[in-house]
Amino acid sequence: MKIIVALFLPALLVVLFTRVTYNLYVGTGLALALLIASYYKGYTDEWYIIAIDMMSLLVGFLYGRRVIRNLK
Repeated sequence: MKIIVALFLPALLVVLFTRVTYNLYVGTGLALALLIASYYKGYTDEWYIIAIDMMSLLVGFLYGRRVIRNLK
């Protein structure tokens, strides 16, 4: 279950925050801050979950860049 959430949630957060703030970097920063806070609180202990989160964050960034381009 954690792997499935790690695959989709960071990308969805980046896209959601990008759409709300109309800024790709702010959206990515907010999603990254939420991930770091969850790591700090101890919700993730495995290194492969963190790696999957970062890959998903990158995919969300790339898709968010495309969304912003379409908005303009």
